[in-house]
Amino acid sequence: MSRPIKWRTVEFVPENKCFAPCPKGNCDSCSDAKEIQLKIEELEAMRLKDIEGLIQEECAERMQVSRQTFQNIIDEARKKVTMALVEDLPIYVGGGNYTRNPCKFECLKCGKETVVSFEEEVKQCSHCGSENIVCYKHCTKCQKYTHN
Repeated sequence: MSRPIKWRTVEFVPENKCFAPCPKGNCDSCSDAKEIQLKIEELEAMRLKDIEGLIQEECAERMQVSRQTFQNIIDEARKKVTMALVEDLPIYVGGGNYTRNPCKFECLKCGKETVVSFEEEVKQCSHCGSENIVCYKHCTKCQKYTHN
């Protein structure tokens, strides 16, 4: 059985999803170009580290992932951006395993907890099947869960 997807918490999702080079000053000539897909969580990792100037541990905490996972995410993001710049490829920002609203569901029957994206509709405990569950929403400012 595979491990469940761990949602990465992001605070920023860009409005502009496509960034393309203008080869030789002709900005209309990039329609059929191969593109690089930069996941939302990869952009968030670069934003936290490179723009906000946070240390790796703080970035990982904000995204609710381990330091190693954060390092893997940012390494992949930087590789993709560098490849796009060197090879004159457009970058499309989208996709990934992210949420802006993580939610910790606690089963009031068996006491087990599961963290999922708030956007997911959870109606019962994945451990015991009880419908007696409570959602605790994550606050990105204080890094704590509060009852929803």
